[in-house]
Amino acid sequence: MNKQNKIIGGLTLISLICLVAAYFAPIWWVSLTAPNYPADAFPDGIRIHFHFDGVYNGCKAAGKGSRMANEIIQKDLAAEDERYNPVLDAQKNVDKGAEGLDCVHEMNTINHYVGMFPIATGAPVEKPLAKFFFGFFAVMLLAFAMPARKARLITLSAGFAGVAAWIIGDQFLLGHLESHVQAYMQESGTFFKDMDRIASWGDNVRNVSRLVIFGLIAAMAVVIAGVAKIRPFQLLLALVPALLPVFFVITYAGWLWFFGHNLHPWGAFTVKPFMPTVFGEGKVAQFSTFSYPYWGYGLLLVIFVCMMLALLIRRKQLREGQAE
Repeated sequence: MNKQNKIIGGLTLISLICLVAAYFAPIWWVSLTAPNYPADAFPDGIRIHFHFDGVYNGCKAAGKGSRMANEIIQKDLAAEDERYNPVLDAQKNVDKGAEGLDCVHEMNTINHYVGMFPIATGAPVEKPLAKFFFGFFAVMLLAFAMPARKARLITLSAGFAGVAAWIIGDQFLLGHLESHVQAYMQESGTFFKDMDRIASWGDNVRNVSRLVIFGLIAAMAVVIAGVAKIRPFQLLLALVPALLPVFFVITYAGWLWFFGHNLHPWGAFTVKPFMPTVFGEGKVAQFSTFSYPYWGYGLLLVIFVCMMLALLIRRKQLREGQAE
C-alpha cells in the first residue's frame, strides 16, 4: 500500500469514527428565553437538542449557588423521601439526582398556543430511517478506502446487502414502520384532534417511508453498478457522505418552514405564517429564540474536511492512472 492510499485510509477511518459518533450526538440546539423564564431558574432558557434520530431535552437542573438551587428542592420527591428539615438537612445534598425541566414538552406547550404541532411530528420519515442512511454512508466510506476495485465491489455488495436486510427486517418484518406511523399520528393529535388531517399525514408518512426505503435499496444497486462500470464513479463514495452537513441544514430548515407555515387554526392566538430562526437569534413577541450548531455538527464538518481531502487524493490517483 503506497503512502497516498494510507492517507486515504486514515482520513476515512477518522470519518467513520465521526460518523458513528455524530449519529448519537446533538447536532443543533435551540433555546427560547423570556421574562417568565428567569435565568436563575433556566440558565439555558427552554433548550432542546436536535439529533438525527429525534429531538431531546437540553435543560438541566439549576447549578449550585443559583437562586433556584438555594430556594427550592429540584429533585422529584418520592413516597420514601423524608420531609426536609431545614436544620438537620442544611448540609445534605437534597438535589442529588435532580433533573431539569422537560423542555421539549415545555416548548411544545408554548408553540401550540399559536397553532404549531408538536416538535416530534417533524421529519417523521427521516428520523426513524436515519440509522439506515448512516449504515449506507458507512459502507460507502469503507468501500472508498479500498484501493483495489475488486475489494471495493465486494465491500459494497456485502455491506449494502446487510443494510438492505436490516431495513427490510426492521421496518416490515418487525413492524416498526407501522408502529412508528401510529405513534406519529398519536403525537400529532396531542393538542389538535384534527383526525382527518392526522389520518392523511399518517398515510403520507407510511407511503413516503416505503418509497424512501425502496429508493435507498435502488440507490445501493446504482452505486454498485456505477463503481463497477465507471472508474470516476468511486469519487461519489466519498462525496455523498461528506455532504452530511449540507443535508442536515437543508432538512432542518425545511422542517422549520413546515412548522411555521402549517399553523393550525385552533391555536389560541392567530399569527401569520412565519419562518422560524434557522441560525442566529430571532424574536417573536416577548420570546427570544437562539438556534446554533452544537458539537455534533462539528463532527459532520470533520467528515466533510477529511473526505474532501481523501477525494482530491483519489482524484489525483485516477488522473495519474494509479487507482483502479
